[in-house]
Amino acid sequence: MSDAQSYPYETHLNILYGALQVIDVRALAEASTHKWYNQTLCKVNASVVRVGVVEGEYHWHKHDADDEFFYVVEGRLFIDLRERTVELSPRQGFVVPKGTLHRTRAPQRTVMLMVENTGIIPTGD
Repeated sequence: MSDAQSYPYETHLNILYGALQVIDVRALAEASTHKWYNQTLCKVNASVVRVGVVEGEYHWHKHDADDEFFYVVEGRLFIDLRERTVELSPRQGFVVPKGTLHRTRAPQRTVMLMVENTGIIPTGD
């Protein structure tokens, strides 16, 4: 799913890997040529794990019914909230609770993993 007119992001909701398959996050990240790339890797129970390769800013949004977990693999990720900004370095994670207005931004190319409910709309509700 990519809506270049509304959102200039390359977002793929198809699940690339099934159970018992090795997932090579490094290879996927290295192959990405987009400034804001998001690919669903696998399903775990009622959640999905996604890889994001990002640089720049995402738009402000929220998810009324879903929490989001962000984990930085490489680079730096800022998560702007109304009252503060959280900075994540490699091997750090953060949960944005449902209903929380937020945006993510990366001053340099950053690779992250996200864990979300399967039906979440990445661009927000």
